[in-house]
Amino acid sequence: MPAAPSRRSARGPLSYRPEPGSIPTQPGVYRFRDARGRVIYVGKAKNLRARLSSYFQDIANLHQRTATMVTTAASVEWTVVNTEVEALQLEYSWIKEFDPRFNVKYRDDKSYPWLAVTTGEEFPRVMVGRGAKRKGTRYFGPYSHAWAIRETVDVLLRVFPMRSCSNGVFKRSAQIGRPCLLGYIDKCAAPCVGNVSPEEHRAIVDDFCDFMGGQTRPFMRRIEKEMYAASDAMDFEKAARLRDDLGAMQRALEKQAVVLGDGADADVIALAEDPLEVAVQIFYVRGGRIRGQRGWVADRVDEGDTPELVSDFLLQLYAGDPESVPREILVPALPTDVATFEELLTELRGSKVAIRVPQRGDKKTLQETVARNASQALALHKTKRASDLTTRNRALEEIQQALELDEVPLRIECYDVSNLQGTEVVASMVVFEDGLARKGEYRRFVIRGVEGQNDVASMHEVITRRFRRLLDEQARSELRPGDETSGPMLVDPETGRPRKFAYAPGLVVVDGGPPQVAAAQRALDELGIDDVPVCGLAKRLEEVWLPDQEDPVILARSSEGLYLLQRIRDEAHRFAINHHRSRRSKSMVESVLDDVPGLGEVRRKTLMKHFGSLKKLREATVEEIATVPGIGQRTATSIKDAVAASSPAGRGTGGRMSVNTATGEIIEEDG
Repeated sequence: MPAAPSRRSARGPLSYRPEPGSIPTQPGVYRFRDARGRVIYVGKAKNLRARLSSYFQDIANLHQRTATMVTTAASVEWTVVNTEVEALQLEYSWIKEFDPRFNVKYRDDKSYPWLAVTTGEEFPRVMVGRGAKRKGTRYFGPYSHAWAIRETVDVLLRVFPMRSCSNGVFKRSAQIGRPCLLGYIDKCAAPCVGNVSPEEHRAIVDDFCDFMGGQTRPFMRRIEKEMYAASDAMDFEKAARLRDDLGAMQRALEKQAVVLGDGADADVIALAEDPLEVAVQIFYVRGGRIRGQRGWVADRVDEGDTPELVSDFLLQLYAGDPESVPREILVPALPTDVATFEELLTELRGSKVAIRVPQRGDKKTLQETVARNASQALALHKTKRASDLTTRNRALEEIQQALELDEVPLRIECYDVSNLQGTEVVASMVVFEDGLARKGEYRRFVIRGVEGQNDVASMHEVITRRFRRLLDEQARSELRPGDETSGPMLVDPETGRPRKFAYAPGLVVVDGGPPQVAAAQRALDELGIDDVPVCGLAKRLEEVWLPDQEDPVILARSSEGLYLLQRIRDEAHRFAINHHRSRRSKSMVESVLDDVPGLGEVRRKTLMKHFGSLKKLREATVEEIATVPGIGQRTATSIKDAVAASSPAGRGTGGRMSVNTATGEIIEEDG
């Protein structure tokens, strides 16, 4: 699958337009890159020549966002594939790998709770949680409200008494030989104390998962049959217990109304659109009942109609999560290549998947309900975002004008150094894109080459290390003959791990005044980097300092640009303090344990990993400490004595300990 490079220039799309006839007519996937080599758009086409030619026409004839994309780009390249399914798969892989700024990216409009079962553990646990999915865990939902899931689980635990406690409670119960309260009230089979074997507990978990997965009728019939059998055998106590179990399952099912009488498993999707944004809502229906709901909002970045938006959404929703693919997907409009999508999803699921537009009956009515939810979500989102988006744009424009930057700084990185009297010196890097924090891009540094308290030298080291990594990443992804993955990438194609420092920022902000700014600029100069602007924000008067300038830039106190710089600086400071606090806690544990006989470096680290902090180690009993691998009863007693003696009460000071959040300094106060 050859990739075709093209010329680069800043003169517009015609300057890098491929030669006539050089683009193949086969199906494939194409990438537009900007002047820095960053992929800004990924698309697929049944006919590459026809699709790409549509971009290189009079700018006035293009959709506004498409025109912005092609003028931002500086090159285009493509990869030919054999089938349209391969094109879909490659498109998804590249969107995930490069995170192109001009592709539609659906983001949750809020955080939804999941019902999760940790099937990868020896004794699986049921719990309610939020966030990304993890391997070795089976998920149900997501749901609208966490309290509703907890009520359902609480009801079902009497029927399926599986483990629901945390790892700490489970281990503690196993150590003392007594189950927790749930074990005494028959809402847990108490595998922690051996009341059931791992196999028996696994069977309970499987039944619970089947019930939550929609297979409710077999359980209802089975329990009803057992109840009548117990009654006929005059075992009325067992019959009463089964009757209560049957009632519990019925109450759980009553919380989930039947919406599809045929008991279908389907995802029902609806969109609400305007020229700028699109909101998507999805109802998860399993066994004919609504099991969960979720919503997304995305910026529209091209002229695609509803079929194209549906295609983008289906690809992002299912390609990375094959286990979530249902038997039937109900959509407001069929994707342009519906047969290709059905083939891809069928391959992912392992059985037939159908994509349909409902025409009548319960499914049509349900999709209308989902569409109303999407319309309400879009209206609410626009109400919340309108002022925020305007403010962020104004802040970035004010920063550009005040610092006389060539471009609006869409990506801003801020650095802060934290230390305690020259010990445990650490630094933080926080990232804001389009005025919003990108916490997944944050990085921490431990200063290695500076002795004592020297913030200026520490800043020089941090900037040097960060931008040396940038140069290394760029060098590794330079265009090579036959290389289809040239240019800066988010993910290393060999290891699959994220490339931490792949992109150059539009502005570097350092926490400090002229000395810190000079150190950062010197580090960039030594690396030969001359296209990354630097500024510093001094705390005392909130002055903005630029390299080699005697006077600071003064932004008005009411300036949105100054407010954004303050937020970024304060976030960098908070992140550095948290890192410093974490490292100091580990150091305190190790120093307290230095004199414990028979406790070397490896066992100290094992203790730290097990308990996490000195506070938790102090609270642990001798028996709990002795359960750590390599720690016997005698050593555990010595450890307990050592940490008790190191506490404020143990030292006889009667004092209290607090932390100055501005400096990270530990302060002991007299009680």
